[in-house]
This record gives sequence, C-alpha cells and structure tokens, in this order.
Amino acid sequence: VVDLAEKEMDNPTFRSDTVLSDVHLHCPSKRHLMVRLNAVGQPVFLSYFKLLWSTEDLASGKHVREITTGREHQCRSGDELCDKDRNNVKKEGELNREGVEALLDDDGDLDVVRRPPSASDLQAEDLLRDIVCPVILMKGKEDAFEDEEQECTCSDVVKIEHTMATPLEDVGKQVWRAAFLLADYILFQRDTFRCCSVLELGGGTGITSIIMGTVAKRVYCTDVGEDLLAMCEQNVALNKHLMESGGGEIKVRELDWLKDEFCTDPEAPYSWSEEEIADLLDHCSVIMAADVFYDDDLTDALFRTLYRITHNLRSSCTVYLALEKRLNFTLRHMDVTCEAYSHFRNTLNDLENLQDGKMKYTVEPVKLDFCQFLVYERIEQL
Repeated sequence: VVDLAEKEMDNPTFRSDTVLSDVHLHCPSKRHLMVRLNAVGQPVFLSYFKLLWSTEDLASGKHVREITTGREHQCRSGDELCDKDRNNVKKEGELNREGVEALLDDDGDLDVVRRPPSASDLQAEDLLRDIVCPVILMKGKEDAFEDEEQECTCSDVVKIEHTMATPLEDVGKQVWRAAFLLADYILFQRDTFRCCSVLELGGGTGITSIIMGTVAKRVYCTDVGEDLLAMCEQNVALNKHLMESGGGEIKVRELDWLKDEFCTDPEAPYSWSEEEIADLLDHCSVIMAADVFYDDDLTDALFRTLYRITHNLRSSCTVYLALEKRLNFTLRHMDVTCEAYSHFRNTLNDLENLQDGKMKYTVEPVKLDFCQFLVYERIEQL
C-alpha cells in the first residue's frame, strides 16, 4: 500500500487505507504519464502495455511469440536465447564444480563462493523487468506524448488509463495481474471466442474486455461507479483500432452485484436498454471475471449475480474466472493465510454442489501452460 499524493510523488509514504497494484511499477513501459485528475481528484495515468502479437499476425494466422517467466529470463523469437542461456548455465556449472574442488578446507568443509556473472545477464538486459516511476506531465510537456507515440506501434500496444494507490473500494481503477492472465487465455483460445457474445463482470479499466473485443462479436463490459465506467469507456475508445479488424463491439454498462436487476433508468449513465438485456440473455455464451475476489461480501454478491444471470440465459454458457492467490499475515491467525481465496473456493464448491433442479454447474481448472501474449510477470500464485 502506498500513498502517491501529488506533493509526495517523489517520496511515497505507506498508509493502511490504500492499495497499489505492482503491475504499474513493474511493467516494461518506460514511464507512466499523468494525464488528468478524475472526478474524485485522483491522478489518472496513461500506460502502454506491450503485446507480443499484431493485428496482422492474427489476421494471417501466424503463431504468436511465446515467453516464459519461470525464472529471471524470458525466451522470445524462437529458441535462440534459450540455447544461449542453457550454454551459459552449463559453463556456470563447470565453474562452480571447479570452485568446489578448489575451495575445500582441511576438514572438507566448503567455502561458498559467489556465482560468476553470466553473459546472458548482460545480453538479456531488455528482457528483465524495470522498476518504473511515475512522471507528472506538467504544462508545456505535451510533446511527451509524441515521443511515446513514436516508440509504440498501434498494433502491438494496449493503451490504458488507470489510477494508482487507491482506496480498497476503487481498486477497479487499477490494472491487476489476473486480467493479463485471462487476456492471454483469450488470445490463446481465440477461435473458441470468435463471434461470441460475452459478459465481463467487474471489468475495471476494461483491458480484458478490450482483448476479448479483438475476437468476439460483442462484449458487455460491466462494473459499478460512474467515474470508473467513464475511465473504462475512454480505454475502449483508445484501443478501438485493435478491434476494427475483427469487427468486435464493446458496450460499457453498469451492473451492480448488490442489486437484483439491471439498471434500466434512461436518465442514468451506462444504463441498459431493453434490447440490450434481451440480446445478452438470448446470445451470451461466455461470462468472465478477473481479480474480483478480494472481499467476502462482494464474492458472495458476485456468485449470486452469476446464478441469477445464468439462470435466465437462453443457452448454457462457460464462465472464466481468473484471480491471484494473495498471501497475507493476519494477527487473528498469527500465520500466513489466504482468507479471500479460501472463501472464493468454498463458495465455488457450493455453486458446483448446488441441487435446485434447474441449474448444473461443473468446475474445471485451467492449466497455465498456454502461451504468454502480454508482457507481465506470470507468477505461480495466478
């Protein structure tokens, strides 16, 4: 948690009532630009997230480049880097064995030596994540955007406006790692989602819906809060060019899990029309949600919403849930626990065991051995 007040941007202070996604601090962008203040006075940043594909690649059916993040290096452009690293590991092993034989004392004890630096550490400098600090875009610095535009091509970058260091109730305005994971799966299985009608619950900044919009026919990206939905709509507009080749459409709409009905008030922004509700219930075959399981009450509300919507769908659908298992030390347990994750699993089991004579839910885990299409840190807790 970090408080990034404008006057203290260079010296962040930690507070217990703010939450910060480290995606913003460890993404490969060279810098984040603060572009405006939102309606509640929070600084809004514009970040570029690198894609390892282009719209031309998707149209031609080319294989995407794959990267792995199990260690401190990533493999791209075939096996060239991997082969170099394997050779370096072999050389390091030989050096270490020589060192072991040379540094045994009279009693046979080993004096541990520091690992020799490998050539790959220097050659793959651009593959390692960089700590990124926010840069305030001051008056007279508008040309900074032109520099960024020259560095990024339209077909391999997702532009996202977001905030940082928000209160817990505004975490949807940040970008979270599980959204990237779900986006990876969508691109990996793009034929599965092609021409589908999709509903996203808790869409936040909209990055997953934007990726889904490159292959699906129509995406209803939903969340709650006018300021958040306006940010999401802005992000959809910023990335409209990514969806043009596939003809996808994204509609940003309000969907409050604590309410039993869709918002249909014509005076309310981001409300649903009767035609849109009918279209959703008649054609929706995919529901998705990423990193929305952090509060037990909201988790319960989400599953109630899932049941209500799927119960009213004309056809069966598949629900994709992505999350990060977060470890926390609690004074109540005096131990490291995953309370939010445990509650999610218990509620998911209840849904699978539901016997109401109307609905049948089957839960299946998805192996995380699919390709990585966006540059981020795919940690084992995802």
